[in-house]
This record gives sequence, structure tokens and C-alpha cells, in this order.
Amino acid sequence: MAAGREPLKRHKLDWPGFSASITVILAACIPLLLFPESGGEFLVNLYGNVTSHFGFLYMLAGMAVLVFLLWLALGPYGKVRLAAGDEKPDFSTFSWVAMLFCAGVGAGLMYWAPIEWAYYYDSPPFGAEPRSMQAAEWASTYGIFHWGPTAWAIYCLPTVAIAYPYYAKKMSFLRLSTSCHYFFGGEQETRSERVIDWLFMIGLLGGAGTSLGFSTPLIAACVSRVTGLENGFIMEVAVVAVSVALFATSVWLGLKKGIKRLSDFNMWLAFALLAFVLLAGPTVFLLKTSVNSLGLLAQNFIRMNSWTDAFTDSGFVENWTVFYWAWWIAYAPFVGLFVTRISRGRTLRQVIFGMLGFGTLGGSLFYMIFGNFGLHLELQGTVAVTGIMSEQGGSEAVVVMLEQLPAAGIIVAVYALIALIFSATTYDSASYILASAATRQLPAGDDPERWHRVFWALALAVLPITLMFVGGLKVVQSATLVVSLPLIFIGGLMSVSLVKQLKKDFG
Repeated sequence: MAAGREPLKRHKLDWPGFSASITVILAACIPLLLFPESGGEFLVNLYGNVTSHFGFLYMLAGMAVLVFLLWLALGPYGKVRLAAGDEKPDFSTFSWVAMLFCAGVGAGLMYWAPIEWAYYYDSPPFGAEPRSMQAAEWASTYGIFHWGPTAWAIYCLPTVAIAYPYYAKKMSFLRLSTSCHYFFGGEQETRSERVIDWLFMIGLLGGAGTSLGFSTPLIAACVSRVTGLENGFIMEVAVVAVSVALFATSVWLGLKKGIKRLSDFNMWLAFALLAFVLLAGPTVFLLKTSVNSLGLLAQNFIRMNSWTDAFTDSGFVENWTVFYWAWWIAYAPFVGLFVTRISRGRTLRQVIFGMLGFGTLGGSLFYMIFGNFGLHLELQGTVAVTGIMSEQGGSEAVVVMLEQLPAAGIIVAVYALIALIFSATTYDSASYILASAATRQLPAGDDPERWHRVFWALALAVLPITLMFVGGLKVVQSATLVVSLPLIFIGGLMSVSLVKQLKKDFG
């Protein structure tokens, strides 16, 4: 009997963390539902105040994290293995990359990759003339930058900071506060740890709400075009319901049977669609523009990471780079916890270069093919993408772009399927991690209880539906930035904690 009761005791619900998460969801959603106009306006105003006063902190944080991780990977600590002994990796490299990519990008990539260039083309950075050749060059480059090495460095910091104490120190709980193990000595009930985990849950809920808030209208627009059904709020809620059902099923099956298989399938499907667009579209233009963009990015990488727009005050940095860095920071603890769970047996160097390299490569392919395809349609006058975006929205613009390809109906359906699975893999990963964080003890290799994982799969849908009800891209962006600010300082703590542990253990 004692042996049979052990897993139940070990996986006992952490009521303070569980209750805090529910409270955050209710506190965020109820005022927005009761007062949608004033609530949305409050978030937008708060966004403006935060970006104007603290935007430079996000720029500094992005640069600092990237430099720190490169130092860690290239130094002697890069050989340190995330394991208690000689354990081998739990997953193949392909499955590992597929899961971290699907968790890290979600369907937000499917929304932004085809159309992000349009914003930069009309309002380019560095004082370039709108809709000029220089604006077109920056338009095809800046999306790759925003989803590139700095973004994945922000994701990678909590991964290595959590994974080392969790595996090497055999910590019995998988939470964000695990990353500050050095300061807390392995205890898990201190007030400081509670605050860190509470901030993580707020950031995850805000980041998850942002991701589904972007992707759901896109999936709804694709489904509407394929089926002929009316697109609107009801359609978007239906899409969320299908997404919830899909990732609840995946979470129920578990990490290896559910999330891994779904991620592997979606990666192959996405690669097939990318190859089709490359070959069926303007192949030479896509290749030439991609090479040009990579060269421009390499030449200006430091400048783009440090440009604060201090003299022209055009709003470009606040509206885009600061927003993206805030999105990554809000989402980083979740990605870090999930990638920790799948990275046992790998070295710090393998995790760092794997996330920075494969993550950047995956995001770049989407921008170089889908993004440059949309830019080509605009430049050739085939489709007025920018005009459709201003009149009907970004989701409709993506659908019209896809309809320019051969077998348009099939392509739109496949695109919707990929976006739906990306949403599912992101959210089943998020619900898995929320369940892990709200479990009192979870030794390496164990999974949270099934009912617990499915509960969070359902609860995570509440906030994005609320944000879509309030409406507006700016509201979704604002929610992300507001919840991410405290996590910048948590990132500094986990960096110091990791270095001090490594020095103590290895000299």
C-alpha cells in the first residue's frame, strides 16, 4: 500500500500555486468582460507608459542575455551535462527540435511571417522613405531579426537556469523558482519563491493569451474561406474550442505519445508547405531576397539590437522590437520549463546552440518564404496586401495571399491545419507546465496528473477569448508587455544563480 500511495503523495496538488493561477485568470478576465472599452483603453495607455519609460530595459536585456549565453556555451561550462550521471538524451535531435520549436513559436509565426513586412514597408526603421527600395529591404529583414537569435536567447536563459539544478542537483519540483536554487538552498516554500512562481504564471497566461489572440482570427479566416461559413466572433470561439479539444487530448496522452507525435507531424507538414511555396511561387525572387536579407541582418545585427530611436522618436522600436522582446520575456519561463523537461542528458552547449541555431533557422525559413512571397505580390501589383490589411485585417490578407498559389483551396486548408496544430502544441505544452508548476513534487521523468493537465488546457482558453472579445491588436500587445516587465529582473537573478552554482560545483 505504501508503494502504491507514493506517486499520489509525490504529485500532491500545490494549492497556493494552483489558487494563485486561478485568481490571476479571474482578475484579468472579469474586469475586461464587464468593461471592455475602458479595460482595453487602460491596457493601451499602460502599454504607452511602459514603453516610453522602460523600453530601453528590454533592449538592454536582449543584448545582455545573448552575450551571457554565448559566454556560457563557448567557455568551459559548456561541457556540463544536464544530468545526474551519464544519462543519455530522452529524445532524438529531430523530436527535440520539433517540440522546442512548436512550443516556442506557436501559431503566432503563421500569422506574422506572411504580413509583418507590410508594417515595415509602410513605416520603415532608421528614417528610410516609406515604400522605397530601402524600406523593402528592411521589411524583408526585420521579421527575421525579431524571431532570430536574440529571441531564442531570451527563451534559452530560463531553460539552462532551470535545467541545471533540476537534473544535476536532483530538484524535486519543476518551477521557475528552481532557476534561483542557489539563493534558496533547495527549499520550495519560501515567500520569495512563491512570488517568482506567481509572476511566472502571470507571464505565461499573458503570453499564451497573446499567441492564441493572434492565431485564432487567422485560423477562423482560413476555415471561413474553405467552408463558406461566416467569419466572426462565433467562428473564432469555435476555433478556440477545437484547439482546446485537440491539445487537451494531446496533454491527456502525455509527453511522448501526445506532444512529441503532434510536434513531429506538424514539423514535417510545415516543411512540405514551405517547399511547395518556394517551388510554386517566385523561386528566384524568394532566394535572392532571402540572401540579401541575411546579409543585411549580419551587417546590422548589433545596431538593430541596440537601436532605441532616441532622436527621431518614430515609435518603431516601441511598437515592434520592445513588443517582441516583451512577448518573448513573458513566454520565456514557460518555454524554459518545457525545454528543460525534454533536455535531460544534453550539455549546456548543445541546448544553447540548439535553441539559438535551430530556433532561428526555423523562424527564418517562414519569413524568407512566406514573408517574401507576400512582398513579391505587393511589389508586382498582383495583390495589394497592405491595402487589404488596412481595410479587412491581417488574417484576410494572409488568406488572399495563399489563394494566389496553385490548388489554393487545399493550401488554405493545410495552412489552417498547421496553424491549428501549432496552437495545440503551444497550449498543450503550456498546460503541461502549469500543471507541473502547481504540483508539489515532480522528480525528473515524472508527469503531472492527467486531470490536472487537462484542467489547465481548458482554463488557458479563457484569457484569449476575453482578449478577442475586447478586440484590437494593440490590446493584445499591451497585455503581453505589462505582464513581462517584472520578469526582466527575475532573469538577472537566475543568471547570477546559475553562474554561482557552476563555480561552486566546477571551480
